[in-house]
Amino acid sequence: MSTLDQMNNDLKTAMKSGDEVTKNTIRWVKAAMQNAAIAQGKDLDEASVNDVLAKMAKQYRDSIDQYRTNHREDLATKEESELAVVLRYLPEQMTEAQIRSLVGQVAGEVGAAGPQDKGKVMGKLMPQVKGKADGALVNRIVSEVLAAR
Repeated sequence: MSTLDQMNNDLKTAMKSGDEVTKNTIRWVKAAMQNAAIAQGKDLDEASVNDVLAKMAKQYRDSIDQYRTNHREDLATKEESELAVVLRYLPEQMTEAQIRSLVGQVAGEVGAAGPQDKGKVMGKLMPQVKGKADGALVNRIVSEVLAAR
């Protein structure tokens, strides 16, 4: 079953059960997908759907950080519940340990000697973790690993 089909089924279930968070979040995601499809001029394939979901997850994480910075825990909690809905449809996310292992492997492959080689590592690493890990987390781990070299 495609991600979009799963979302449609979950939307129906949420409407029947009165789950407002899931219902509203799925509608919001579907609207973003529709906008992306219009921008591309064609229906979205599964990779494009995952790109839209990853972009929305990043937006939710950024919003949560901003709300916490501004001491708006009520809004941060709301965004976290919506983020949880979006994460249901993304591929399984890599753990920090898995990312660290992959960063070490890629750094060895490109011969990274320190922080000045971050571009080489990120260039080779990001296609491997696309949709499976938060870019900000990957960036932080790469910086930490390269600083230790």
